[in-house]
Amino acid sequence: MLREAFRIGSRRCFSYKSVRRPNLGATSAPKAQPEKTPEAVPPGNGSLAKQLRAKILATGQITVAEYMREVLTNPQAGYYMNRDVFGREGDFITSPEISQIFGELVGIWLVTEWRKMGSPSPFQLVELGPGRGTLARDVLKILTKFKLGAEFSMHMVEISPYLSKAQAQRFCYTHNTLPEDAQLPHYQVGTTATGTKAYWHRRLEDIPEGFSLVLAHEYFDALPVHKLQLDNGQWQEVLIDVAPESEPDFRYVLSKSQTPVSRVFQPMEGETRATLEYSLETERQVGLLADRIERNGGIGLIMDYGHFGDKTDTFRAFKQHALHEPLLQPGTADLTADVDFKLIKQTAEARGHLHCCGPIEQGLFLSRMQGEARLEQLLANALPENETTIRSGYEMLTADEQMGKRFKFLAMFPGVLRSHLEKFPVAGF
Repeated sequence: MLREAFRIGSRRCFSYKSVRRPNLGATSAPKAQPEKTPEAVPPGNGSLAKQLRAKILATGQITVAEYMREVLTNPQAGYYMNRDVFGREGDFITSPEISQIFGELVGIWLVTEWRKMGSPSPFQLVELGPGRGTLARDVLKILTKFKLGAEFSMHMVEISPYLSKAQAQRFCYTHNTLPEDAQLPHYQVGTTATGTKAYWHRRLEDIPEGFSLVLAHEYFDALPVHKLQLDNGQWQEVLIDVAPESEPDFRYVLSKSQTPVSRVFQPMEGETRATLEYSLETERQVGLLADRIERNGGIGLIMDYGHFGDKTDTFRAFKQHALHEPLLQPGTADLTADVDFKLIKQTAEARGHLHCCGPIEQGLFLSRMQGEARLEQLLANALPENETTIRSGYEMLTADEQMGKRFKFLAMFPGVLRSHLEKFPVAGF
């Protein structure tokens, strides 16, 4: 099926800098106009730091989850809200930006599994946290190339006004933002060059009911996490406090008593860690997604860096492609934590009775989807001066020492299809 894919002419020349990730102790310091660079936007970190400081002094220490949510999505100074943070001029780069092969293979995977389910029409193409819109654009090209003969609409879940405009400019022919008093489940609407309607929502809950193909690429790593530590047989929470005057900004402290989250937290069966990160928001959103897929039918594909319930402290910040102290200058760097795929899989299977495949490593998935064949096809039609960039981009996605092992794929299907998928195995897994 890959060899049927059209030859997309776009060639990307972004760079990705691999960084070392330290093993931090639980209580120690342990993604307008898209052409603009982050420097073109006022950083706002001073005002955000002042807001956080005032909040802590007024109401007490805050959770890491509260800090993370405020730093990333504060309407005025949040990291994602008013600028382009992706690419070589931003703070990090994602797989779709590195090589067109990534988005093409994801698109072909969706078409393959959709056809196995009887090619239901109409359907919705949903992406959670679409970044610049590059993955959505590449998948849209694949859906258009194969002329599915099905009606579908696109639904983007995005809270950033800046990024929503950048996404629309990436794959829509026309688009417009609705008035704030429109009282509709979407706040922006667009139309692609082929006439497909696209809608932007602030929440997963706002997407209409219906059969959906749902993509989440580097979405769950940005959801807030609570840092918990087992102390004398009881789960306590790591909090953030104002640092003494001799120290910069903020510091970590251990709660003196149980917090609401540490009190209700239920470790998964077989848990052996004494320190861990727990994302209540991930559990909530996966539950919503699982209910939707089981109720309306559909497919979910989660792509992110993460682990299977074994890592302890992964909360960190990235600025200009390098590690940055997460409690320093809030709002100027990306905050992230490795995704707990064990939590996601267990929640999906328990809440929606879904059939899950994976997680498997990104390099293995792309290889099984015939990534090497697509690479050779691109190289055969490339200008000589672009061959090295194309080859190195694919290597970056698949090499064990780069992104091949760190990034994982997990697929979700309605539980009723379990026996069907055992007879017709899921591609790539």
